[in-house]
This record gives sequence, structure tokens and C-alpha cells, in this order.
Amino acid sequence: MLTYKEAGVDIEKADRFVEGIKPFIKETLNKNVITPIGGFASAYLLEITKYREPVITSSTDGVGTKLKVAQILNRHDTIGIDLVAMCVNDLVTTTSKPLFFLDYFATGKLETEVAINLVKGITEGCKQAGCALVGGETAEMPGVYGEGEYDLAGFAVGIVERERMVDGSKTDEGQILIGLASSGVHSNGYSLIRKLVEMKGYNYKDFIPEFNRTLGEELLTPTRIYVKSILELSERIDIKAIAHITGGGIPGNLIRVLNQGVKAVIEEGSWEVKPVFKWIQKEGNIPKEEMYRTFNMGLGMLIAVDEKDKKEAVKILEALGEEVFIIGRLERGEKSVEIV
Repeated sequence: MLTYKEAGVDIEKADRFVEGIKPFIKETLNKNVITPIGGFASAYLLEITKYREPVITSSTDGVGTKLKVAQILNRHDTIGIDLVAMCVNDLVTTTSKPLFFLDYFATGKLETEVAINLVKGITEGCKQAGCALVGGETAEMPGVYGEGEYDLAGFAVGIVERERMVDGSKTDEGQILIGLASSGVHSNGYSLIRKLVEMKGYNYKDFIPEFNRTLGEELLTPTRIYVKSILELSERIDIKAIAHITGGGIPGNLIRVLNQGVKAVIEEGSWEVKPVFKWIQKEGNIPKEEMYRTFNMGLGMLIAVDEKDKKEAVKILEALGEEVFIIGRLERGEKSVEIV
């Protein structure tokens, strides 16, 4: 007699896992979540009377091969923060308020402790973003994922008043570019980093003097979540554009929010390039252009504002705990991003 458990899928263990994560999930819930945990679908009560023309926004993402570093080091408590960050940081580029989040977790064999740590990270990310974790899917897929392997995907839904939504259509010459510091590599470029580590014979447990900690600790630094700072800024300043600096770096992401006939001029040296990027470039002998195309280079978010709002915007963001840099300006010209 063959059972599902003998085929590699333990439903009872999965049920115990769901019971184990309920206390963490409850910490993210609010009065708008009107269905219990564990149902087939989640229901969120929209308070649309607060809006004249409410726009629902959405984003989905993963954390790429940063997962492999977490799996090699058997450290799974922060990768969930990265998952939430990648979704809600995209969402807030429209000045949307994240409402709720869902996750998809797939693995070959469910390891309860690993999975619980992942969910702890996801709930922490949701708390930082001010959104509810309303549901998710845990899939055991023996034969698809090897021992100790898993994959994550996240889904975020938000809301914004249509007339206040930022989409880059208001970018114009004379505006100033403000950069918000990243917490490190965030969640892009890890395939290159892992190749570098392999080629140079490094171990993720190696102590790196430039970081004053191990390589793995530096690389698993969670992605910074900018939601609350940007939403607060949007209440007080007319933001013209916001770019989340992910894969493609500063040039590849900033250009997505520029109007035709507007070019961005970024002043190299106007912000702090964190030691991790200098180390990666040096150890891999990586050309500067490749670094800027692959990594955030120390800036997780870019914000365009009018010149007259520059000082007030910096003051607001610094009071909210952000490390802020004036990094450039928008000029008339062919749509492009120049780093000078």
C-alpha cells in the first residue's frame, strides 16, 4: 500500500506548520481582514469612502538567488523580510499604501523550523510595511527541489488616490534627484556574487575586515523597506517620480520613470558607496559600468522633487530615519540616465 507520505508529502506536518505560524500572522492583521487564517481565500474590507477615485495596485516578486546564500548558511530568519521588501518597495513607487501580502513557499520536503523562520521574516517585513499577511501557499514538491532547497514568491496589493498616484508622468527639467541609502546589496546581483565567491574560493563564513563581519552576514542583510518614509513624504511634498533600484541598477530603473525629452544626470561621488560594493568590484575585477547595471551601489530608492521642495524633503526623510543624498538633477535632452 502506497501513501502520499511515502511519496514525500506529509500533510499532517504541513497542518502542524500552519498551526505553528498562526501567532506570528495574527500580529500583522487588522480590522479590515475579515476572514480567519486557514481559509480557502482571504477577504479584506476596503474602506473606499476615504477615497474619491481609489486605485488598486499590485506587485509580485521573489528574492532571486539570495535564497542560495541563506540555504548554504542555514539561516532563514531574514529572507522573508527581503521577500516583502521587493514587493512593497515596488508598490510604493506609486505612493500606494500596501494593504495586504501573500506568500508562496515551495520546497522538496517541509522542514518545519526552516519554514517557521521564513514566516517570521515575512511577518516582520509586513509589520515594517504596515500591511497584513492574509494568506499563502506551502507546497511540498519532492523531485522538483533537492534536499534543503526552497523557493519563495510574494504578492502585495495596495491602494492609492488616483489624483495623487505617482507614475513618472510629472518628471521635467529642473527637478532634483534624492537618493535614499540602501542597507546593502538588497536582493539583486547574487548570481554574480555567488560566482565570484566560487571563483575566488571564499567561504560565506569568512570574516571580511572591510565589513567587520562575515561575508554571509553582510550578504544576508535584509532589504530596507521604504514604505512608511515615502508615504509620509507624499503627504507633505509633491513627489514627481520614485524609482526602486533593483536589477538593472540606477540606469535601468530610473529611466523607467522619466518622460520623453528628459534625461537624468547623476553625480558620482554624491553618495556613499557601501564597502560591500567596493569589495565586490575589487575582488571580481568588475567594470564600473557592470557594477552600475547590476547593483544598487548604495541607493535603494530615488525620488524626484521640485527644487523648491528639496530642503524640506531631505529634512522630512532624515527625521524618519533615512540616510539621504542629493545625487543629481533632471535636464532637457534625450531620455537617458548619465552618471558623471
